[in-house]
Amino acid sequence: MQKRPFDIRFILITTALVIIFSIGVLNCSKKASLIERYTAAPAKNTEITSLNEQLFAQAHMGTDPGEYLLGTGDLLQIAVFEAKNLNTKTRVSSRGHITLSLLGQIKVKGLTAREAETKIEALYREKYIKDPHVSVFVEEHVSQRITLVGQFEKPGSYDYLSQQRLLDILALAGGFSEKAGNTVQVRRNNTNPGEPNVFVIDRELLIKGGKTELNIEIMGGDTIFVPEAGQFFIDGAVRRPGNYPIKNKMVVKEALMTSGGIRPYADKESFVLVRDVEGEGRKLFELHFDSPEDLAIKVEDNDIIIVKSSTWGKIVHGGRINIGIPGLGVGFEDPEYKR
Repeated sequence: MQKRPFDIRFILITTALVIIFSIGVLNCSKKASLIERYTAAPAKNTEITSLNEQLFAQAHMGTDPGEYLLGTGDLLQIAVFEAKNLNTKTRVSSRGHITLSLLGQIKVKGLTAREAETKIEALYREKYIKDPHVSVFVEEHVSQRITLVGQFEKPGSYDYLSQQRLLDILALAGGFSEKAGNTVQVRRNNTNPGEPNVFVIDRELLIKGGKTELNIEIMGGDTIFVPEAGQFFIDGAVRRPGNYPIKNKMVVKEALMTSGGIRPYADKESFVLVRDVEGEGRKLFELHFDSPEDLAIKVEDNDIIIVKSSTWGKIVHGGRINIGIPGLGVGFEDPEYKR
């Protein structure tokens, strides 16, 4: 009996059909699993994580007690090393003065501890001590505190221990929380007439844009507020899947760009928007890349955008030929798992 010749084409076609069917099933199940993933537990906000890393790299975290600004109510320990009988504890008065032996009232409000030491040494040197050495230690910090409220990792009130700028204070609070909006508000109580008492600063320009003029000096008594931002989620055949804050009047096209754009194997025709609709729950909307109206839809809080994979695109970018024993074989590696 004559053997039927081995038909490699039959094997290749059969294998390709099996791959196409398997990818189609995988795509359907994967889309459902993506929706379930974001509904149950949103992914970590990678953009905020990156922003905080840049913040900590730029901030000056160390504080020098000698740079603490003295103010009303602070309790000071004054030591004069050449005359221990002049050592005393004194509290800064409502007018910003302390009272010392031989010198009487001295204004120290607004000075650093080191500047106060220099000033007292100079006053004693004028009449009483040839070469005095004075130490000023702040035993109780009362006047110089700042308050951080809103979307910080560690909001609360903090002692304002030294002259610092906005970046330093943002780092002091542990950086931004994952729900942080894109602006930072500095509210100032003690301002001179005609000076602004609220500063609104774009955090992207401050941290990423290198706008050093936005890194304003913070004063004791300031309140720093970071509002909450909405967030959206994007996954599927995009370069940087994850969740991101919604920036001012963001539309779907901008959301896609935020994720780095679509991958080569993405479905170039349509994608899915999952949205909470009041009274109806979660609904799926099929949107199209070639529709200006679809791309101009405003992004809402907790929107999920899923860019589908093209079955043929996956074959092109995931297919491979293995040559081995006993012969020729066809294989497939899902490109989505090669990220």
